[in-house]
Amino acid sequence: MSEPLSKIPAGMRYYCGPEARLRRAIEATVMSIFDGWSYEEITTPTIDYYSLFEHGMGPTQAHRAFRFSDGDGRLLAVRPDVTSLVARAAATLFAQRERPLRLCYVAPVFRQQPESHTDWRRESSQIGCELIGANSSVADIELLAIVCEVLQHLGLDRGCSITLTDIDVFNGIAEELKLDPDSRDEMRRLVDTRNTSDLEQFLAQYSGTKDSHALSRLTQISGKLEILNDARQSITNARSRAALDRIARLWSVIESLQLSDHFAIDLGDVSRLDYYTGLTFKIYVDGTGRRIGGGGRYDALTASFGKAEPAVGFVLELDALTDILLGRGESNSPAKSGAEPALITDTDLSGLFRAALAKRALGERIVIDSNEVAL
Repeated sequence: MSEPLSKIPAGMRYYCGPEARLRRAIEATVMSIFDGWSYEEITTPTIDYYSLFEHGMGPTQAHRAFRFSDGDGRLLAVRPDVTSLVARAAATLFAQRERPLRLCYVAPVFRQQPESHTDWRRESSQIGCELIGANSSVADIELLAIVCEVLQHLGLDRGCSITLTDIDVFNGIAEELKLDPDSRDEMRRLVDTRNTSDLEQFLAQYSGTKDSHALSRLTQISGKLEILNDARQSITNARSRAALDRIARLWSVIESLQLSDHFAIDLGDVSRLDYYTGLTFKIYVDGTGRRIGGGGRYDALTASFGKAEPAVGFVLELDALTDILLGRGESNSPAKSGAEPALITDTDLSGLFRAALAKRALGERIVIDSNEVAL
């Protein structure tokens, strides 16, 4: 069945005028900051093998990709994720480069979405950076410092919240409960959606295990440094406790940099992307209820391409940033386009464009008036 040519598919849209200018200005601002931290821009393929994303994102998230068969019958996907592609490039194209690698990008991603008023886009643009080959808290702090600088330059630093956790808090409890992969995914979904009642029902079968009660509380544990002491009262397994210690060390540096007002700890903020291995974080703007980005450490992802190495990165959602800045209408936002264009008029076609080119040579904005030209 064919659709009318005037209709566009659900989840797609046009951008024009002030909104399009704002998107470009946000891109320029963020990419300039990345450049200031010595990140090199990379452009990845739009279409790649589906198996790459299935391994990187995990089968559940990769299944949302738009898929089709190549001429040789192999399954392809329109890019649903950039990090998997950058990780492969690091392990193959850049295998001989000195570490650490600092790479950044602006790229659209495409994902099939369930019907939702808050998450309806099937094409969205991500601005991100990846730091590969640096296995230390220095790398984690570098990424978090970049996030803070971006938010400051966009005028969002006073109303933001960057929530920190470590995926091994969850992994340690799942390991303690001896969950099979399907049960582990179900438990992660319940924690991630803050479905406390269903989570408690799910955990009832593990009531004899020490950390089952601790997990049911993860959906309720968020705040500043003091919540780590609260968590240690109920979490007993070594893997989770080591993760809590890593968060505490990270928080001490954040406090020393006087950035703690921008951060919170949320032990129930469990990512559904399979490639995360340690620190994870999400970025919110207060009063909007929207997540504008997130990231974390993915130390095992490049192993699929022959060499495992530490890595950490994050992405910002350009669409969410644009919506928030447009809604605020702040005069100091990157959308500011400068002076009104000069109107160029002349009855002679050559004279019209001589005047236009002269103005443009001076860097002025212009608009051509063709109504007076004698044709």
